[in-house]
Amino acid sequence: MALESLSCKECGASYPLEARFVCEQCFGPLEARYDFSSLDPAEARRKISAGSRGIWRYSDFLPFDGRPGDPLEPGLTPLVRADRLAERLGIGELWIKNDAANPTHSFKDRVVAVAVAKAKELGFETVACASTGNLANAVAAHAAAAGLDSYVLVPADLEEQKLLATGIYGTRLVGVQGTYDDVNRLCTELAQTRPWAFVNVNLRPYYAEGSKTLAYETIEQLGWKLPDRIVSPIASGSLFTKLGKAISEWLEIGLVEGELPTFCGAQADGCSPVATAFSEGWDVCKPQRPDTIAKSLAIGDPADGPYALDLARSTGGVIDSVSDDQIREGIRLLAETTGIFTETAGGVTIGVLSKLAEQGQIGADESVVAYITGEGLKTLDAVREGFHMPEIEPTLEAFEHEFDAAGVTA
Repeated sequence: MALESLSCKECGASYPLEARFVCEQCFGPLEARYDFSSLDPAEARRKISAGSRGIWRYSDFLPFDGRPGDPLEPGLTPLVRADRLAERLGIGELWIKNDAANPTHSFKDRVVAVAVAKAKELGFETVACASTGNLANAVAAHAAAAGLDSYVLVPADLEEQKLLATGIYGTRLVGVQGTYDDVNRLCTELAQTRPWAFVNVNLRPYYAEGSKTLAYETIEQLGWKLPDRIVSPIASGSLFTKLGKAISEWLEIGLVEGELPTFCGAQADGCSPVATAFSEGWDVCKPQRPDTIAKSLAIGDPADGPYALDLARSTGGVIDSVSDDQIREGIRLLAETTGIFTETAGGVTIGVLSKLAEQGQIGADESVVAYITGEGLKTLDAVREGFHMPEIEPTLEAFEHEFDAAGVTA
């Protein structure tokens, strides 16, 4: 087993492999620490290639001894070459990692699969979470499949589509009057008084490791090569930083050659604590009260914000933000050029990608991977504005009149 301990990201103190998430000495966050020194790169590649059609093919790099069973195993989602979008933006080579193609249609299936498997290993019978929507869907579904009870706490004003797609699994869905940060604060208090596995609180060091599988898959799907640049959304900053951790691990043990890609983060103007800190040159993120259509990214006090800043700066990248109108345009642009319909978080990613391209920050010869983390059907209200469908009589004359009048030619 490569997993050794939990380790504080600030002071380096070690802790046993239990349900804990904060350092008792300096209150820094804990993360999983591995020892890959005995791993043979050739054997590791062989095992990956012979593995399952999902994230457990990477079990040697996840916090388990062996491969967990999982009836909803996520992973191996499409990496789509987006030539039409690349041409529109003036980018040489662009790939879209469409992680909406998971069991509950977001990348959260990856982290939840890891957390639920760890919860069962540690003997928990109930799992819970604080969520902005996608995590709620995933926790409810994976708990149901695993036969565990679940509690899901969300901001009460969450998109209806995400609420309905969570309650259907039989979870105890609780709407909290407040922001995600209020919900997370309540869940942190509950974790001290309830014998539950909160996937993104007391199981966070294990849960976060699931995000690494996105980077592993990208490398495999690119023929065991690294892209030059990565563009990823930032909410808490966990996905962004774990992509960097995953690539660093594989570089360290020789599974892939090269250097870390340039990391670029994407936020919404209405909740941009990390982007603001980046532009101001701060090392910490000042909390903000969210006001954006990108509710899945609406975390005003991001736990991994400082580490996201470090990763972007150390790789020569940037962290930027876009307006709600630019988010809507990003959704439409991706759909019109690739056939992929993304939720608002993906609109943020494509919006920032477009902004970087317009500013000339992306070289014409660069290989770029942009991460789409959720399905557009989850945030239909965001694209309702401006939608129009003409209605005509069922006659040829009515059709020709409608489209001739609009100047449409075939």
